[in-house]
Amino acid sequence: MIRDLHSHSTASDGVLTPTQLVQRAIEMNVDMLALTDHDTVAGIAEAKQASGNQPITLISGVEISILWEGKNIHLASLNVDENHPTLVKLLANQAALRQERAIQIGEKLAKAGIANAYEGARKLASGEVTRAHYARFLVAEGYVRNDEHAFKRYLGMGKSAYVKPIWCSMAEAIDATHQAGGVICIAHPLRYKLTARWIRRLIAEFKQLGGDGIEVAGCAQTPDQRQLLARWATEFDLYASQGSDFHYPSGWIELGKGLALPSECKPIWDKF
Repeated sequence: MIRDLHSHSTASDGVLTPTQLVQRAIEMNVDMLALTDHDTVAGIAEAKQASGNQPITLISGVEISILWEGKNIHLASLNVDENHPTLVKLLANQAALRQERAIQIGEKLAKAGIANAYEGARKLASGEVTRAHYARFLVAEGYVRNDEHAFKRYLGMGKSAYVKPIWCSMAEAIDATHQAGGVICIAHPLRYKLTARWIRRLIAEFKQLGGDGIEVAGCAQTPDQRQLLARWATEFDLYASQGSDFHYPSGWIELGKGLALPSECKPIWDKF
């Protein structure tokens, strides 16, 4: 059975609509798909409708942005009641913070000589405006070569259009997820440019606050990276999740591609 528990649609910064995402997952022989858009559940109703009477199980999810020790960390909430009032309230606050950040990024780009960037990014977004939409705007207008170049020149930390995020706390995200009946994982723990010592601190605090698991298997990993994450999941007695973090079709990050947990792991879906 192929399970992909981390994916994005046009409700946040993906390029496929929720319907198209489900259709592609079916084409890629995915049996269980979690839609985990950034700080929004706006695409879940459409994804559920698209998955009805289809050979796929749709899991309601959301990738919640938090601040931990001044770092922007993502937590993947899975199997949630997307209409639970506590979760709805938290995500509404996140949306307001994201909107303010998007406006400030546009203002910084204007100071750098790029006019109407917010309006351009807004046209590319079906939901909330993210840095990914700004990157696509900058590429389309010829300011940069590709999305990666956009982050290196303008949008990445320390660059001229970077705006420090202000998100909810780890405790708030865990509590809202649990109240909504879901489980929560640290998403892609090795992508935060933290040393192993700091990642272990992150995992330890997450466990202490009642977190459920960590993403162990993902696309574009080395075998050593996967085994390291599996060891940490076992050491901290956490469940293991897997997901592509799919945003758009590509050769190296694809729905369901290469996702398999090491045998020593406790699968997070056992808690669904």
